[in-house]
Amino acid sequence: MIVFKDKLTAILGAGVEGLSSAKFLKAKGALITVFDQKPKEELPAEVIEEFKKLGVQTNFKSTCLEDLSGFEVIVRTPAVRPDLVEIKKAVENKALLTSNTKIFFEHCPCPIVGVTGTKGKGTTATLISEIIKRSGKRVFLGGNIGTSPLDFINDLTSNDTAILELSSFQLFDLDKSPHVAVVLMVTSEHLDWHTDHTEYKEAKFNIVKHQSGSDFAIVNVDYPVSQEFLALGNAVKIQVSTKKEQQHGIFLANEAIFRRVGAAAERIVGLNEIGLLGEHNRENVIAAVGAGTALNIRVEDIAEAIKQFKGLEHRIEFVKEIEGVKYYNDSFSTTPETAIAAIKSFSQPLVVILGGSDKGSDYSDLGKEIADRESIKAVVLIGQMAPKIKEAIEKTGTFKGKIVEGAKSMAEIVRQAKTIAKEGDIVLLSPACASFDMFPNYKERGIQFKSEVNKL
Repeated sequence: MIVFKDKLTAILGAGVEGLSSAKFLKAKGALITVFDQKPKEELPAEVIEEFKKLGVQTNFKSTCLEDLSGFEVIVRTPAVRPDLVEIKKAVENKALLTSNTKIFFEHCPCPIVGVTGTKGKGTTATLISEIIKRSGKRVFLGGNIGTSPLDFINDLTSNDTAILELSSFQLFDLDKSPHVAVVLMVTSEHLDWHTDHTEYKEAKFNIVKHQSGSDFAIVNVDYPVSQEFLALGNAVKIQVSTKKEQQHGIFLANEAIFRRVGAAAERIVGLNEIGLLGEHNRENVIAAVGAGTALNIRVEDIAEAIKQFKGLEHRIEFVKEIEGVKYYNDSFSTTPETAIAAIKSFSQPLVVILGGSDKGSDYSDLGKEIADRESIKAVVLIGQMAPKIKEAIEKTGTFKGKIVEGAKSMAEIVRQAKTIAKEGDIVLLSPACASFDMFPNYKERGIQFKSEVNKL
């Protein structure tokens, strides 16, 4: 465990995690400088003010990483790769490299539940927290979902549970694994950051790689890459599947969710009682049941939490019905896989809004899904990736709906969709891309969509 008192400490990144790390380490007596490659003028004024209140040094310029010489500890934030030349040089000169996530794992006094996967992490982590709350225990939720776990670490006791949504960026150099690891569908993502699919997958492996025999790994075995996690670590493995009955795990049968951890299968909840919309969310629910099982939570509490949970903002979120047309905000969809899952959630005629900035994704499966699904009457294409998505759709040669382009603002996007949609239709914002070409982040994209819909 790193001792931070009086250590010259560089925190790389002035965002949510950087600020959280600065607050935590300042209290530990670290001598902190916060680095960010954005100039001071491009950073939020409130963030600058927070660092000023803390009394830490700052270094905000594009070449700031050249100034790491002499620092004894380096704390990277998720966007910063640990193998950057400047960081490697500092480590060669005896600097200790860590992260917000690694610090939390070293200092956390209670069991940690970690959730990872290409999609569904936030929904699953939140549902697990609701299951634990239903059992009467205290639970704290953080990580990639938006709250730094160091913000609540001082409130934790050994009787609590911490749940972390963990991205590949946070798992990349993690050398500890959570007590309960939840592995959802794992495919390719963030290939604009990772060098290749292998590196992405191996980063994810750290969620189970360091587990002991007293730990648990909940693994969705419906996906080949996810199955690879079964061979790693020494945890008790609980397999979950929406496709096949499990001898030791969670599965679907007779329009219900069952678990079998002993000889007999036990019914948890009917599929028609699940509060979440969409078949893809069944994968998230069975994973949460697996986590609840590992934590020894009563079936009644698991079932009631599942019935009551309606999902998260920006995840297939119902916005409003206008003139018989229902509008849904799925701005959190930043990959083709999540957009496909959202599309499959509806049987009604669809107008789908797609596009945004590049994440290195392959859109061929999305193009095929759109072309093969007769219920899709139109797609509204936006942003940098509109031409690529259009190419993927047209390549099939079978799409009979409209392709609409050209909108430069959310107001125009919503107006285009409204012009096409008729009574009984669904307008679905599920971009399949990042947001950074037109919007600061997926949340702002979703907020603007809801605002414009509410103006109709």
